[in-house]
Amino acid sequence: MKVATIIVMSFLSAGGANAQTPEKIWNFDGDKAGSPPAGFLFARTGSGAQGKWVVKAESGAPSGANVLAQLDQDDTDNRFPVAVVDGLKLKDVRVTVRCKPVSGKVDSACGLVFRYVDENNYYLTRANALEDNVRLYKVEKGSRRQLESWSGSVTPGVWHTLAAEAKGEDLGVFWNGKKIIGTRDATFGQPGTVGVWTKADSVTYFDDLRCSGQ
Repeated sequence: MKVATIIVMSFLSAGGANAQTPEKIWNFDGDKAGSPPAGFLFARTGSGAQGKWVVKAESGAPSGANVLAQLDQDDTDNRFPVAVVDGLKLKDVRVTVRCKPVSGKVDSACGLVFRYVDENNYYLTRANALEDNVRLYKVEKGSRRQLESWSGSVTPGVWHTLAAEAKGEDLGVFWNGKKIIGTRDATFGQPGTVGVWTKADSVTYFDDLRCSGQ
């Protein structure tokens, strides 16, 4: 029986409060390699190619056999492919992913989106292996505006852990288990879905996408 999503119990720990909530996990190991994963929608902010999102067999993947890969190398600078969970609506949320920046000359980025309304409206945190930084943005009406930035090592070809939390107007970003950004923003207060993101010619692998919230 094919199983693409695992539901377990965990704790949402935004703002210091613990509330038991169902956690959903997408590890892509039940999906067919070479095809898009089940239960996801695909879009692109900006211009250029839509992106090529496929499940890929990958030795050393954090969860097992497969990863989700964005493979299209269109180097349009204002090109942001996204893959989001279909039908999910969460407002107060924690989302985590394992990601590996594989290649890219214009950009080499892995990102998470949350409170995603559509391809032109969402929160985004992304790590860039060319710039050695992690940033938090809001994308509103297709325009990206930086909210906060952190400088530190983002090693290419290595698996990292990127996470984001939203509780009310409080937003937080975590890199390899350490909180690096905390701020407030009220642009997107409504529930939305979550997913992963890249930029320009970034080839990036994702695994073990997890989210919990309400």
